[in-house]
Amino acid sequence: MENRGLSISTHGVDQQGLSGEATAFWNLPAAQLYEHAIRNGEAELASEGPLVARTGDHTGRSPNDRFIVREATTDSKLWWGKVNRAIEQRHFDALGERVRAHLSDRDVYVFDGYAGADVRYRLPVRVVTEFAWHNLFARNMFVTEPDAEKLLGHAPQFTVLSAPGCKADPEVHGTQSSTFILLDFAQRTVLIGGSHYAGEIKKSIFTAMNFMLPERGVLPMHCSANYGSDRDDCALFFGLSGTGKTTLSAEAHRTLIGDDEHGWSEDGIFNFEGGCYAKVIRLSAEGEPEIYATTRRFGTILENVVYDPLTRRIDLDDDRYTENTRASYPISHLDNVDLGGRAGHPRNVIFLTCDAFGVLPPISRLSEPQALYHFLSGYTAKVAGTERGVTEPTPIFSTCFGAPFMPRHPSVYAEMLGERIRAHGAHVWLINTGWTGGAYGEGSRMKLGHTRRMVHAALDGELVDAEMRIDPVFGLEVPTAIAEVPSKVLTPRETWSDAAAYDARAAKLARMFTGNFETFAEQVSAEVRQAGPAPE
Repeated sequence: MENRGLSISTHGVDQQGLSGEATAFWNLPAAQLYEHAIRNGEAELASEGPLVARTGDHTGRSPNDRFIVREATTDSKLWWGKVNRAIEQRHFDALGERVRAHLSDRDVYVFDGYAGADVRYRLPVRVVTEFAWHNLFARNMFVTEPDAEKLLGHAPQFTVLSAPGCKADPEVHGTQSSTFILLDFAQRTVLIGGSHYAGEIKKSIFTAMNFMLPERGVLPMHCSANYGSDRDDCALFFGLSGTGKTTLSAEAHRTLIGDDEHGWSEDGIFNFEGGCYAKVIRLSAEGEPEIYATTRRFGTILENVVYDPLTRRIDLDDDRYTENTRASYPISHLDNVDLGGRAGHPRNVIFLTCDAFGVLPPISRLSEPQALYHFLSGYTAKVAGTERGVTEPTPIFSTCFGAPFMPRHPSVYAEMLGERIRAHGAHVWLINTGWTGGAYGEGSRMKLGHTRRMVHAALDGELVDAEMRIDPVFGLEVPTAIAEVPSKVLTPRETWSDAAAYDARAAKLARMFTGNFETFAEQVSAEVRQAGPAPE
């Protein structure tokens, strides 16, 4: 391949098996990637500067199309099952040949950078993409190398080959459909085909980090992080997409470290990424001014956002393509951020849940056994659009608040979290950003203003000595009063017009917790097993 661009590594794409008459464009700046994406018909320019792209049928991740090669590196270390499904080496190799042939016939875009802000633990990555806008996505989401000389010798330790136009034959390649997201930890390679959804790129590398870092004594986490007056006033926000990680961590009075993926080492917290990937459906300048402003910036990619073809003005309220409209932008687009991506050990850990039943308290304090119980449970609701086929909130249990990205057994991550909570005396909170006054379809979503106020109260120390009541079903400590939050909101049963209906729903959810936790019962202490809700 002909090589053009900036900082062309001496470790060329021939090492990824790519060759042919086409051109490899290396480490292009955002402006050039814009030009290529528009010229190639991949995306269009919207008013005020963002690039707008459509992802076709795949407007979210395709978890049923993700597989991991089962070989000596992974055989005894992965938690095989519905989430981490195995694929044979021969199928991976055959699809690898198909992807390489596909990419070798056309121009490709190469990004070299890192996953991880801490130089001790960062992973050198390479992302080779069929589309220019996907390469801009990688540039936004991973940690860039500012030293052009260092890029000349960049040697990737994990490579993503993204070829949306390449499709699998399920009968030949052992896949679920023509779409595939395959990881091979022995070859340290990710193959992506059949999906235009850019999120598969970053989540694949996140999965790789989640597999490798525990062996180095680092807890990988699906969480956002920020700090207050100094780096030692750190807070973590765990939660699946749609629960509020990005929104609640991007606060004007606190400094953002990152919005999605972090590691907790012996030195503290570090971001895996160099950017943010925020949901923007119905985003408002009043409710989320920091994130809203990024949707009007050059360098931001808007996925599946509707815009006027004449004025090019975007409409964040229009969900005609999906509820899962997204903005990818470098973290530097936000004002109050730590560009170094690091902080001390957390003082507070927050678990975010979007309770579609509308029965969990909006905020509660967890003991250490309860923290591990709820971390392993990972209860929330899948929000419409975040995965293919999800059209309305669906209650689920996603262990570690990120099961799709956790290749090892959940007890590995839970044990590491428990050790760190004990060692650093962190307070743990469960915050429900879901429904109040009734279940989905009957009640309404928790007001963002109320949730923000409750988060502030937790992080600012207001609740350390506050009066608490014990929820009779879930056994959680719930504050009896928080300034600026109606007392009725703090007691979910009082927000329902039919108390008996609340009792029935609460008992149903408690039984779901108990049934789900049977999966982990043998791996935890009796104290943790008994920390769950009481169904009756």
